[in-house]
Amino acid sequence: MAKVHVRKKALTKGRHSIYLDFSPPIRNKKTGKPQRFEFLDIFVYDKPENNIERRHNSETMELVENLRANRLLDIQNRKYGFISNRDRSASFIDYFKEFINTKTRSDCDNNAMAFRYFVAFAGHDLIFNDLEEFLCEDYKNFMLSGPGISRRGRPISRNTAASYFAKFRNALKRAYKQGLITVDLHAQTDPIKLKETHREQLEMEEFQALVDTPAKSDLIKRAAIFSGLTGLRFSDVKTLMWSEVRGTPGKYYLQFTQEKTEGAEILPISDQAVSLLGKRCEPEKRCFNNLHYSNIKPCFKDWMPNAGIMKNITFHSFRHTFATLQLEMGTELLTVSKMLGHKTVKTTLIYTKVKDKMKIEAAGRIKLNLNNMGLIDKKASKIK
Repeated sequence: MAKVHVRKKALTKGRHSIYLDFSPPIRNKKTGKPQRFEFLDIFVYDKPENNIERRHNSETMELVENLRANRLLDIQNRKYGFISNRDRSASFIDYFKEFINTKTRSDCDNNAMAFRYFVAFAGHDLIFNDLEEFLCEDYKNFMLSGPGISRRGRPISRNTAASYFAKFRNALKRAYKQGLITVDLHAQTDPIKLKETHREQLEMEEFQALVDTPAKSDLIKRAAIFSGLTGLRFSDVKTLMWSEVRGTPGKYYLQFTQEKTEGAEILPISDQAVSLLGKRCEPEKRCFNNLHYSNIKPCFKDWMPNAGIMKNITFHSFRHTFATLQLEMGTELLTVSKMLGHKTVKTTLIYTKVKDKMKIEAAGRIKLNLNNMGLIDKKASKIK
């Protein structure tokens, strides 16, 4: 049976420091190694000489007892497959960064970029409770889009995307082994393979159908439609502040810093997009307050089929929708590239390969008079 004991260690000037003793040792969630002691950096007086010191001892030991009880509860929860609220709300970004830093130096550049790409997708405040299969699949979708965040702005290759995504999956594997998540997301999420996969986006009719269809969460619906009208990633939508929304009707724009590239951007947006933000709040408030990735999948699960959409649509699909619809409607590639925040047009070229509808229309634009070749009559005779 697990136990947590309160221990004391002698200090100078008639004091003792307090620490906790775990039996058996527990795993340190940062290093993954067994940890026997937790030093609390607090102390008590051996022989309190006045009311202040006696009160200090009383309040300190009350705090220590609360810590001991919480640590014991954490250990017991892990034994039965539960994760404490304290661990659920811990930063996965910090955990992933520490995981990357433990890798060998010979691969440090590759590891550092793997971390930067995940932060570009998820932002800086993702917690363990946000981790679930839907997020993992959407991150894979993001990596498959060939984003480029290096100084040269070159889109990454599929092999590079597979390498970065593998490091993310390995971090999930370790987190599961350490009892920080209860589901083996590493096993549930397939790696990126060399074979090309289809990236879903919405046709204009489907996009409109989602606007006309109620969703379980009005916040998530507005955020998703906003992404489809602006091309912003989830991380940028989540962190958008009212101070960054500027302009007047017909001339609205966003002045913000992209989570992915950390570059300063000025993005014109439509009056419709601004209307999705609702009533203007204080400058330091977020436009989509309390937007959490973990709530997206339950919302999409009903919203998509209710709108008659059977595609595998994720939040990042709305960014794809923005890009492909803009190109389909005749917006120049360079303009779309700038609106997406791409450093080079090469990154945007991937969207020109997606629209089969555009290919079909292009195939029929060159027309010749083939009557003198006798092809039409021969074809007709065969049909008869």
